[in-house]
Amino acid sequence: MFAIEEINRNTHILPNTSLGFELYNIKSNLEDIMQEAFFCLTGMGIYIPNYTCKRKNKVAAVLTGTEWETSVKVGRLLNLYRYPQITFGPFDAILSDRGQFSSLYQTAQKDMSLSHGIVILMVHFNWTWVGLILIDDRNATEFLSHLRREMDRNRVCVAFVEMIHDSQVYSGYESRTIHQNILKSSTNVVFLYDVTQYLYGLILYIGMHSITWKVWIIKSQWDVTTDVPYFIFDPFHGSLIFAQHHAEISDFRKFIQTYKPSKYPEDYILALLWNRYFNCSFSGPNCKILGNCQPNASLEMLPGNALEMDMTEESYNVYNSVYAVAHSLHEMTLKQVEIHPHGNGEVNTYPWELHPYLKNIHSKYGAGKFMVLDSQRKLEAEYDIFNLWNFPDGLRQKMKVGTFSPKAPQGQELLLSDHMIKWAIGFTELPRSVCSKSCVSGFRKSPQEGKPACCYDCTHCPDNEISNETDMDHCVRCPESHYANTEQNHCLQKAVTFLCYKDPLGMAFTYLALGFSSLTAVVLGVFVKYHHTPIVKANNRALSYILLITLIFCFLCPLLFIGHPNTVTCILQQSTFAVLFTVAHSTVLAKTITVVLAFKITLPGRLIRWIMISRVPNLIIPVCTLIQLVICGIWLSTSPPFIDSDAYTEHGHIIIICNKGSTIAFHSVLAYLCSMALGSYTMAYLSRNLPDTFNEAKFITFSMLVFFSVWVTFLPVYHSTKGKLMVAMEVFSILASSAGLLGCIFLPKCYIILFRPHRNVLHHVRNKAHSRGKVDLTA
Repeated sequence: MFAIEEINRNTHILPNTSLGFELYNIKSNLEDIMQEAFFCLTGMGIYIPNYTCKRKNKVAAVLTGTEWETSVKVGRLLNLYRYPQITFGPFDAILSDRGQFSSLYQTAQKDMSLSHGIVILMVHFNWTWVGLILIDDRNATEFLSHLRREMDRNRVCVAFVEMIHDSQVYSGYESRTIHQNILKSSTNVVFLYDVTQYLYGLILYIGMHSITWKVWIIKSQWDVTTDVPYFIFDPFHGSLIFAQHHAEISDFRKFIQTYKPSKYPEDYILALLWNRYFNCSFSGPNCKILGNCQPNASLEMLPGNALEMDMTEESYNVYNSVYAVAHSLHEMTLKQVEIHPHGNGEVNTYPWELHPYLKNIHSKYGAGKFMVLDSQRKLEAEYDIFNLWNFPDGLRQKMKVGTFSPKAPQGQELLLSDHMIKWAIGFTELPRSVCSKSCVSGFRKSPQEGKPACCYDCTHCPDNEISNETDMDHCVRCPESHYANTEQNHCLQKAVTFLCYKDPLGMAFTYLALGFSSLTAVVLGVFVKYHHTPIVKANNRALSYILLITLIFCFLCPLLFIGHPNTVTCILQQSTFAVLFTVAHSTVLAKTITVVLAFKITLPGRLIRWIMISRVPNLIIPVCTLIQLVICGIWLSTSPPFIDSDAYTEHGHIIIICNKGSTIAFHSVLAYLCSMALGSYTMAYLSRNLPDTFNEAKFITFSMLVFFSVWVTFLPVYHSTKGKLMVAMEVFSILASSAGLLGCIFLPKCYIILFRPHRNVLHHVRNKAHSRGKVDLTA
């Protein structure tokens, strides 16, 4: 009515022509739909196929809606006569099939991006657990498919889906069942698709019985008007409504103010409203207002829940549909005047002649926005987002709080003023709707078996892994140079460490090394001071000096293992250890051979006497050392030791160590040392029955047993430890084996030299040897 009156007042559209309309209110069953359609075509309350009994004024076009089923059923009939049909309901892909509906046009814009916009809104508020209520029809099923894909893509889960069949529209039992399912669900957000007459029964039931507040997301303008007294608190207060964007029509508010029974007596709905709210006298039989009304009564004075005052989405489509027909008629009239310029002003037209003009509409009409009826050229709709305010009940205002534009750049499609939103009663802050509580930093999500992805348990991150955001699917491993803090939400820089002199262990080894080397030097001094005594001369005095000097350096060798490693120290650690111990063991081997040969020369005329005089046993030292040097040379040339780091052994630290390079070479060095020790042990064992005065064999035997015990124990322990303990184990083995040589071979002699000097004289040695010889001969 508003659009037609506006067009009739406009002298630039259809001058000298007035538009009117006929209203047919049809029910949902097929019989009523077809009956009213035939009434529209034939006229005068009768329906005769292929005939019209109308008066002079003809129908230019038929507007249908809002349900797509109505448009489909009427459209098949109108398509036979090529009657222009314009639907003002939601856009439907089936109605765009020109093969079935060549005479049908849709005013509404495409809404294929609506599901994307709704999911973006859910993601914006971090709602990942949402319930869905839809009508069980083809459109809703198709929309549900798109919505689920969008939800899956954005990790939003469906708490429940309720599909309402047409047969359940007014069923109190079904409404009660659905309502109970809503209350049982843990979700705080429910999406309500396409609020039409099919959902009115459920909405009224929820309004009267709901005591648990939910946030409702609604597709289309909220167009349910009721004055049920049970609505003390509106359960739909705080709902978010998606409505296709349309321009504001300022004159519509003025039209509402003047829309009264006195001006439009044929509208009996107005008479009912005036009677109920303004205490007007009312004539029931003819639905007329008799008088005694409240002064200045108007529709604006009605409660907000009694009548929708703003132009809804469907109303805006009706408005544009009327303008599309008017402009098409205007263009067609101008065209016929051009063809027949000398006519009498009357233009005879047929409805099907309007099609070319309707199809080519692409101009600013009505509210000043571009309108396209051709479905192939339609664009995606933009949406306004409204917040429903209805507290206290009766206020009923829709406040625009945001927009959704699918054409905007990614990430900017949704514009929302969060501070303007009033949430449902019971929520003092932003509502949360999740299946599981958020996993805080330091935890990761662990899916629950058989449940949607949004339902999960929170599990601690593994060692040295962190999560610094909430609801992380996977923990992130810290780099090798960092470690996870106690809360496992941040990676901290590891401290660089090594076996240094300040460590208790490093300090202890340093003192031991210096102490033993000093002790060895003292022993060497004692031997030098008492070099003329028999016990020093025995078993080759020069070899004893070489062994003591070598042991001094052996005790100092561990100092190379303490402190910050570098390339030079890494190489010197192993090569120095190998060469010094080779010299020491070859010296012990030479001393052992010397003991055996010294006894053998008591039988004159033997070759052994020449060997002793020519000091051939001393050649063992350079020969054995040369062999070890060759092994070390091969080691250093093929795979030398290098600086390495161990970031895993000690929490929070990176240990700088020397990597031995070739483990085969390292074990070859140990094997060579053990072979010389075995040789010394064998020779010492063979000389176990020599006279005690000259016999170093048992001391050498004990020293070799110590050496074997240390290094045989070293290997398994060494390979089972890491980091600084590995270095400490090698240092300890060097000190222990060196101390074994010093203690077993030289300390007994020092004891005799310093504390039993009477045993360190030549006549005592000879007497003891003579008595021993007698015993042997008697034996």
